Amino acid sequence: MLKGITPLVSPELLKTLAEMGHGDEIVFSDAHFPAHAFNPRVIRADGIPVDSLLAGVVPLFELDAYATPVVMMEAVSGDTLDPAVEEAYRKALGYTGEIERMERFAFYERAKKAFAVVITGERRKYGNVIIKKGVTP
Repeated sequence: MLKGITPLVSPELLKTLAEMGHGDEIVFSDAHFPAHAFNPRVIRADGIPVDSLLAGVVPLFELDAYATPVVMMEAVSGDTLDPAVEEAYRKALGYTGEIERMERFAFYERAKKAFAVVITGERRKYGNVIIKKGVTP
């Protein structure tokens, strides 16, 4: 255990966050996300909701200040988003800025280029989010 770091952030996730450079992105996916099909670096965080992980991660690095640092999947045509998901993620991140929304397959393509994908225990629909690391002041 390390002081000041939530035990929800595993050693593997902590190492991954430390290895990321500014501009690198990490996906925190819901439990249904096909992570292994899109990215070779997959970290398991079974049973942990995305907002809990975001709250544990955001004190460890800066969000990108030069580009939109938060990206979420938009609803498939004919489906709806639960606004409580975005609200929970904003609160966890302490973030009030713009959130980019991406069509499902475009989101998958972006996940392929991400530094890593963290599969969580999130069960809410459209619970996937990408965050972009910024420069530490």
